[in-house]
Amino acid sequence: MLKYINLRETPELKETAADWFHNKWGIPKEAYLECMDNYLSGKTELGWYLCLDNDRIVGGMGVIENDFHDRKDLSPNVCAVYTEEAYRKQGIAGKLLSMTVDDLRSKGISPVYLVTDHTGFYERYGWEFLCMVQGDGEPDMSRMYIHK
Repeated sequence: MLKYINLRETPELKETAADWFHNKWGIPKEAYLECMDNYLSGKTELGWYLCLDNDRIVGGMGVIENDFHDRKDLSPNVCAVYTEEAYRKQGIAGKLLSMTVDDLRSKGISPVYLVTDHTGFYERYGWEFLCMVQGDGEPDMSRMYIHK
């Protein structure tokens, strides 16, 4: 059975989660650990959200100030959205997105932004295309979405 949590509910998963996100996105594990430590210590309310199948992470996402793009004014950003291939098309990302937006809204944080190359996916979950942004070191522009 799938279980949806934020990292504060299970801080013992921090190392495992940092490894999991690093393996999916190639961002240094230390960058994830720093963000997770800030969340777990209460320095920020920008959190980390996971879907577990028993004790295995099968989906996840985080929230950071800026997801490596030139529009620093569009903050915070959902980042590192990923669902394991075998678990796709089951609504996991949608549930995590809703959980994330609801959690942030309950803390007075709204709107929320995200950068993606997908079209048609995030709209299903209440996100709206906002503008194109330039990713750090990226040759092509990326799509910026907003959830109000």
